[in-house]
Amino acid sequence: MKLDLSIAGDIVASMQAEILAGEKAVTKAMKVAGSNLKSDWRAQVTRAGLGRRLANSIRSKTYPKSGESLKAAALVWSNAPQIIGAHDTGTLIRSKDGFWLAIPTPAAGKGARGKALTPDAWERRRGLRLRFVYRRRGPSLLVADGRLNSRGLGVASRSKTGRGRSTVPIFLLVPQVKLAKRLNLARDAKRAEAAIPGLILANWMEAKKPRSSITA
Repeated sequence: MKLDLSIAGDIVASMQAEILAGEKAVTKAMKVAGSNLKSDWRAQVTRAGLGRRLANSIRSKTYPKSGESLKAAALVWSNAPQIIGAHDTGTLIRSKDGFWLAIPTPAAGKGARGKALTPDAWERRRGLRLRFVYRRRGPSLLVADGRLNSRGLGVASRSKTGRGRSTVPIFLLVPQVKLAKRLNLARDAKRAEAAIPGLILANWMEAKKPRSSITA
């Protein structure tokens, strides 16, 4: 039996075209995978009730920054990694100085831009001193001798006779607090990773399709 092998066309050009199609396919697939994962993580943060601002801390970028490559990669990250990580793992939080964590009650109110107040900041803001109240059962307290206003916030009492004055719990004091696990970022990351081969294949086939031309 005799075999005759011949090559039709320019093999070098064919290989080069295949490489270019592959570079386009991989780069586009990584852009789509990174963008989808960013959207999924942002949606998780929003559904967990952690706010749009924290959701928008999730960012993505594709490498190389320009051009196309068979080694293209996508990076998805958060600009608030400690906060995101704490809600993703259910972190146990302890006081830095080994004493108490001060958890504000609704009567404490909020500081600038809706941020929680520390005991020192609360005293400066309200012009009242906080008093420590030890409790054998349940968390101890930091209380203020004042009153609750119409918004339910602890403020100084204006009464000279003491009428309406009360002891208002402003902070709960606990040695540590366990954050509930409210995110599952690994689940979305695995789903995005599993979709990459299919994206590459689909984009590769699309890149190899002949482009039709329209002539007048």
